[in-house]
Amino acid sequence: MSVYGQDLFIRMVAPDVQEESIKRHRKIVAAVTTTVLLILMVFVVFFCIYMRRRKFKETALSREKEDEAAHEAMELPFFNFATIANATNDFSIDKKLGEGGFGPVYMGTLEDGQEIAVKKLAHSSGQGMKEFKNEVILCSKLQHRNLVKLLGCCIQGHDKMLIYEYMLNKSLDYFLFDSYQSKCLDWTKRRNIIFGIARGLLYLHQDSRMRIIHRDLKASNILLDSQLLPKISDFGLAKIFGGDQIEGNTNRVAGTYGYMAPEYASDGAFSIKSDVFSYGILLLEIISSKRNRGVYHTNVSLNLIGHAWKLWKEGSAMELVDACLEDSFVVSEVLRYIHIGLLCVQQNPDDRPDMASVVVMLSSECALPRPKEPGFLMERASVIAESSSSKPTLSSTNEMSFTHLAGR
Repeated sequence: MSVYGQDLFIRMVAPDVQEESIKRHRKIVAAVTTTVLLILMVFVVFFCIYMRRRKFKETALSREKEDEAAHEAMELPFFNFATIANATNDFSIDKKLGEGGFGPVYMGTLEDGQEIAVKKLAHSSGQGMKEFKNEVILCSKLQHRNLVKLLGCCIQGHDKMLIYEYMLNKSLDYFLFDSYQSKCLDWTKRRNIIFGIARGLLYLHQDSRMRIIHRDLKASNILLDSQLLPKISDFGLAKIFGGDQIEGNTNRVAGTYGYMAPEYASDGAFSIKSDVFSYGILLLEIISSKRNRGVYHTNVSLNLIGHAWKLWKEGSAMELVDACLEDSFVVSEVLRYIHIGLLCVQQNPDDRPDMASVVVMLSSECALPRPKEPGFLMERASVIAESSSSKPTLSSTNEMSFTHLAGR
């Protein structure tokens, strides 16, 4: 006991007891934190699953609405997917007729015995729903004996198909560019094909309810029925014009190399005259049974147009005629058709005749104007194979250039 004051005694926690308390506190905090995090993680996982299922349902519902809207807009009979799959033996390779930029084409037979051609949109195709709807809407409104008849379509999810009347003799290129099959086309048949295509184009440009520019006229898009009657097909790239409009412009040049008009290939400008240019190439191909995209003069690598122009200037145009025709034609008539073909492929669109004039030229003996130098493509030997219409744009790296050929 102190003399001057009271002694105080303080009771302290032992050091080992204090450490135990801190550790116990930390364990409680860690356990609570872990539990909260697990609960949050479970919540996030369930929320993600919920949102994913909801999005899937919304997408499916939206797709159904789009399909229903498409059904209403297209005004065409719609075939059930199971019906088409059954008709084509589940799209068997044995039923495959060919394949283009749009996708594969199958031959099928409906339960009533009607034969059909099924054009199926490939998922990897450069063409999409826009081109699909475009072709459906156009074909549903167009009726002409020289246009392929669209029977209906089928849309189920990502599977989109067009159902056409079946053409027994496939497409024109099957005959023209095969040395054996081309013998089946004598001059009378070829003349009828040339005239039939012209009438079909005239209908598109002038006589239908809408003015239509095809933009992808070529031999593989001309189908032949059992009587070899030509029918223009594939309207995926076609453009509809109203009133007196006859031309347009696009930043997306889509078509087939070798058939494009110069102004369309270089500047994206298209018109009824660009279809006329393609028709002129087709006419020369039908006469010669040669593809435009070939090399016919090694010194300057002329394609068919350049070759035809060279022979015309030299007075040797009959050398262009397919040898298998022999004496089945009248020389003056064939020369007249070659003349018309050269008029159609002139460089300046204003110099080319319209299809109404072409039909008159083909069916009469009226005087023809002298053709000017054509707008044609020079081909290198390494660029002979025909390009697909699935190519969406023209590249600056293509191995072609525009030129003129002066006659001797």
